[in-house]
Amino acid sequence: MDFVSTRDPALRLGFSAALERGLAPDGGLYVPTAWPTIAAAAPGSDGALAPLAAQVLAPFAAADALGAQLPAIAAEAFNFTAPLTMLDASLAVLELYHGPTAAFKDFGARFLAAAFARLRQGAARPLRILVATSGDTGGAVAAAFHRRPGVEVVVLFPKGQVSPTQQQQLCCWGDNVQSLAVRGNFDDCQRLVKQAFGDADCNARWQLSSANSINLGRLLPQAVYYFAASLATRARTGGPASFIIPSGNLGNATACVWARRLGAPIAEIVLAHNANRTVPDFLESGVLHARSSIATLASAMDVGNPSNLERLTHMHPEHAQLRAALSACSIDDIAIRARIRADHEHYGAIWCPHTAVAAEAYARLDPERRRRGHWVIVATAHPAKFREIVEPLVGRPVPVPEALERLFRLPAHFREIDADLDALRTAMAGGAT
Repeated sequence: MDFVSTRDPALRLGFSAALERGLAPDGGLYVPTAWPTIAAAAPGSDGALAPLAAQVLAPFAAADALGAQLPAIAAEAFNFTAPLTMLDASLAVLELYHGPTAAFKDFGARFLAAAFARLRQGAARPLRILVATSGDTGGAVAAAFHRRPGVEVVVLFPKGQVSPTQQQQLCCWGDNVQSLAVRGNFDDCQRLVKQAFGDADCNARWQLSSANSINLGRLLPQAVYYFAASLATRARTGGPASFIIPSGNLGNATACVWARRLGAPIAEIVLAHNANRTVPDFLESGVLHARSSIATLASAMDVGNPSNLERLTHMHPEHAQLRAALSACSIDDIAIRARIRADHEHYGAIWCPHTAVAAEAYARLDPERRRRGHWVIVATAHPAKFREIVEPLVGRPVPVPEALERLFRLPAHFREIDADLDALRTAMAGGAT
């Protein structure tokens, strides 16, 4: 199968080439040229995702250099589970935080790293991966690529706009991982990455790729856990699942939309945003007003100009089609705090702020709408990554997974740069900033 740019269908690449390139030369995002229908079985009682991943992703790598290696890549990347836990008879939570950095980004980052490890064997020139992060992406990518030969990672994060725990995860690696604190917001970080891809000097000096959800190798694997959860929901209830997804740059949401397009039994998709209202306002009005991001408790979703909206509008070019495909809402910090308290009291659950956005979106659904669906809240990060916020609200310490404890003990290193391309070039070259 080939992949084309959302902006120019003449820009066409195969699976491996699209992964290595990351962003299309015209600034567009790669999308599949066809949508096969995949008849998949639910994972077994052990919850193993690797066999399902190989089945779901096989059509996209057919006849590609990575096609025959897909089962091995899936086994390496999907070596942890995504449990679907019932909160009550009508509501479940999809736990996506059981990977090495305790966030859903581990799935796609590990798949991309395993794919690149095979593609880069014997390469004369290292691949320089640029990743903009609002919190979790950079840590997952750094962990997945740390000390892998032939790959160098540059992580850009907004100075002062990630939690202390997240910053530690972004900056504790060293070796082939460089961490840069950008004096700006996430949208500035994302803009710098896109500018570097379009800059002749950067492309002459380094072979660049991306590990944000603009890269297919990050986004496609995320469709797998939506397949698994929706198949498990159908097996339990006889009906399709409806997902409420904490949303920022829209990679996770796009993966769910793609899973439904591929045949996963998914009914409604609700995008739960924080106070950054770009997408809810766009769905309501049909007019896109990208804006500077607002800092919130759910910092990984602080995005004012989400990249993957371009993929969603490419799939649904008519606004009415897009509104029929999904809905969106916006939740402020006051409601996030209240929801963390309320659901801890009601369910005994402890949410990270992002998961709390989805939980509040569920609570605001019309009762009839809740009654007729089989709803799944998507839990995107372990609450221990936001202890400073969560513990005062639930009144007790949040248990910290061993994987995070290990990272907390490592020394942190980062450099500050201004939010302009010259500063990024200088930092990447190892000069003073």
